[in-house]
Amino acid sequence: MKGSTHRRCYCRDPKTGKPLGKNCPKLSSRKHGSYSIRQELPPREDGTRRSFSRAGYDSLKAAQADLDHVRALLGLAESDDPEGLAQIAELLEKVADEKAPLPNVEETRRRLSHGLDLTSRLTVGEWLDTWLAGKKGRPSAISRDETNIRVHLKPRIGHLRLDRLRVSHLSEMFEAIAEANVEIAEANAARRTAIEDLARIPWKGREHRARRKVLKAAIAEMDPFRRMVTPATRQRIRSTLRAALNAAIAQQLITFNPAAHVPMEAGKRPKALVWTEERILHWKRTGERPSPVMVWTPEHTGLFLDHAAEDRLYALWHLVAFRGLRRGEACGQRWTDTHLDDGRITVAKQLVVSGWEVYEDDPKTDAGARTIALDSDTVRALTRHRVQQDKDREEWESAWVETGRVFTKENGEMLHPANVTRRFIELYEEIGLPPIRLHDLRHGAATLAHAAGADLKDIQEMLGHSSIAITADTYTSLLPEADLAIAEAAARLVPRAHRTGDAEKAQAEPEVADSVKSGAEGVPTDTEESAAHPGPGDASAHAPLTQTAPDAESEAE
Repeated sequence: MKGSTHRRCYCRDPKTGKPLGKNCPKLSSRKHGSYSIRQELPPREDGTRRSFSRAGYDSLKAAQADLDHVRALLGLAESDDPEGLAQIAELLEKVADEKAPLPNVEETRRRLSHGLDLTSRLTVGEWLDTWLAGKKGRPSAISRDETNIRVHLKPRIGHLRLDRLRVSHLSEMFEAIAEANVEIAEANAARRTAIEDLARIPWKGREHRARRKVLKAAIAEMDPFRRMVTPATRQRIRSTLRAALNAAIAQQLITFNPAAHVPMEAGKRPKALVWTEERILHWKRTGERPSPVMVWTPEHTGLFLDHAAEDRLYALWHLVAFRGLRRGEACGQRWTDTHLDDGRITVAKQLVVSGWEVYEDDPKTDAGARTIALDSDTVRALTRHRVQQDKDREEWESAWVETGRVFTKENGEMLHPANVTRRFIELYEEIGLPPIRLHDLRHGAATLAHAAGADLKDIQEMLGHSSIAITADTYTSLLPEADLAIAEAAARLVPRAHRTGDAEKAQAEPEVADSVKSGAEGVPTDTEESAAHPGPGDASAHAPLTQTAPDAESEAE
C-alpha cells in the first residue's frame, strides 16, 4: 500500500487569500513549512478507501520515522489475515482521529496474537462498573464489593487505562491507604479529645456556656469519626479487584492480573481473650479492650443469663451462649427445623443484613448447614419460648404475622439482627458486665465446649466451620481455671526429691492449726461473706452448667 511524506506550508496569497501550497516561493528553504505523512490503509468493508494522515513534523527524518512506524504496525498482520488487517486499520484510523500517539509495535503484536481488542481505551473504573453490574451472588457480598469499588478503587485507580494497570499502581494505592490511616487516627483523636473537653465544662454560668458554644462549633467543623482501613480490609479490597481483573482476562481485555502479584501485609485474625480480673481492671481504668474479640468467663455468662431470664429473647441468648449459633442463624431459625423431642436443631437458613435490608439466605458455608444437639436446659428454654409465642399468637389474632420462625417480634414479624445486637448490649450493660459482641457469645460457646472436654472436630461441626484451622486459631480460648489445672498436672509429671516450698509448708502447718483453734466461733469467713453477696465475678445459677463435664447421655447424642 502506498505511503509518502511531503512538505507543505500554510502561506496564503495576499491578494486572493488562497493557500499557496507548492507554489510558495519559500519552500525552497528547508526551514520553511512542515512535513506531513500519508499512508493508505486497507479499505473498509463497504469498499471505501481510508488512510492515515498526520502533519506538523519539524523534519523529514521525524516524518519518515512515523511513516515507518505505521508500516510496521500494518505488517503485524499476515496478508491472508483480513480480520487482523481490519483491526489494525481501525486502530490507526482511531489514532489519527484522536491525534493520539502511535501505539507500541510489540504491545500491539502481543494484543493481536492474544485476540484482544486493539482499539479499547477502557478505564479501570469503567470496567469495575461493568463487572459489578453483571455480578451474581449473595447480596451482602455484592454490597461489600460495591463499597470497595466506590470508596477505595475508583477514587484511586479508576482513571487508569485497564490494559495499562501495573503492580506499581496498586502498590502506590495501598501505600496511600496506609498513609490515610495516620490522618484518620489523628483526626479521630482530635475529635475525641474535643468531646471529652466539652464534657468537662460545667453547664451553668455565662462563661461556661460561651466556652461550650465555641467548642461545639469547633467540633462541628471537624471530620466525623472514621474507621481505619485495617490489613484485613485491604485484603478484601484486593480480593474485589482481583476478581474483577480475572473477569477482564476471561473477556480477553487484558492478559495479566496485577492484583494477584501486589505485595501486601497479611490480615491476621484477632485472638479471642477471656475477661480475667486483671483485664477488667485495665478496661475500667483506660477504656481499652485487650483484644477485638473478648470472651466472658462461665461466671459472667451465668450472671448474664440470670439477668436475662425474663427477657422475651432469653431462649435466643441461651441458644447462642451454649450452642454457638451465628446471629443470622439464630434469627432465621424455623420451627420446622427445630426438633425439641429429639433434642436437636437443624441450621438450614439465616437472616442476612445488606445495608439495613434483611433477606433470608442459605448458611454462610456448606459446613454451616448442620444439625446440632441441644442440652436439656436449652430444650426447656425453647419449650417455654414456644408456649409464650403461642400465647402471643392468640392475643394478636388476625394481626399475627406467621413467619414460622422461632424468634420473632411480639406480632410474629421477623427480627432485625441489628436490633437483636442492640438489645444484647442493653442487657449486659444493665449489670455492668465487661463488653463483648453478640458474636463473641459464639466464641464463648466454643471455649465452654472445649473446657468441657469436646475435641476440636466436635467444636468445628457445632460451629459450622469449613476448616478446623479457623476453630483452633480463632474460636477456642483457654479458661484460667483449665490453664492452671494443666500447669499443675505438667509440674506433677516431673519426679522431685524435694518440691519447692515443702519446708516452708511444714513449718507453717502448726501455726495455721493454732490460729484455727484460737479463732472466734460464729464469725463468717471471707468465703462465706462473698457467697452471701454475689457480684459480677461470682458464680451464678448457670455456672455449674458451664463447668461440669457432659454426662454419658449427652456424649452419646
